[in-house]
Amino acid sequence: MEKTVQDALPELEKIQFDYIIDLHRNIRSSIVKRRLKALAFTFRKLNFQKWLWVNLGINKMPDIHIVDRYMETLRAFGVQDDGKGLDYFIPEQTAKPSLPASYSEGYIAVSIGAMHKGKTPGMSTLRSICNLKKYPVVLLGAGDDDLARAKTLSDEYGEHVFNAVNQFSLHQSAMILRDARLVITGDSGLMHIASAFRQKIISLWGCTVPGFGMYPYRPHVESVIIEPHGRNKRPCSKLGNKCKYGSDHLCIDQLDQEEIIRAIEKLWAR
Repeated sequence: MEKTVQDALPELEKIQFDYIIDLHRNIRSSIVKRRLKALAFTFRKLNFQKWLWVNLGINKMPDIHIVDRYMETLRAFGVQDDGKGLDYFIPEQTAKPSLPASYSEGYIAVSIGAMHKGKTPGMSTLRSICNLKKYPVVLLGAGDDDLARAKTLSDEYGEHVFNAVNQFSLHQSAMILRDARLVITGDSGLMHIASAFRQKIISLWGCTVPGFGMYPYRPHVESVIIEPHGRNKRPCSKLGNKCKYGSDHLCIDQLDQEEIIRAIEKLWAR
């Protein structure tokens, strides 16, 4: 059974921490700080600024990535940015995922899922990508919904679309991202893993916006951010769980397909 915060607290108290670095700033981390009574350094989540932007259209967010804001939280410890971006370490014993032999000359890794629907690339967008038959595609994701969509796409487009959803571990999926010729992804965890490998990333945005500070952090310099045009009410929500244009007209479904195709062709050629 998974431990709760209350279960873990007695063990944490035995360690007698000198400092607490709280990068979550939520109810659970507040409980931990109150119980352990160590000197705490807490991340500023800027929830009020996000609320202003989502609800009143007033953008008071700083033009700084969340990673750099994390670094500010650690300033008192003399922690310095090494300029090398994110890291993702794959254990040496991780087996290399098996892909079709024809993919050895290059493929596009496409992350088809996200935590919320407002950040999840729609089927029309995914079909536009898969329809480019000269580019082998590996579909990545997790869960039953991603699996069903990936199966539909691989059935429709045949052998140049490989369904890797739920087939590999997270580390193996990271390998697929690392070895891809380019990565296409929504605002998701796999986007950040791809950033750690300095990948060429085409990131697709819907109900959330890069201005929240969670865009790809120091990926390949040719990476591209694509947002819907004419959606002036964005951001629709902080998490991507609501859209101001309604559930049948999600911002993520209004991306310019031709813009995505041009970005693929450009980054693949280079």
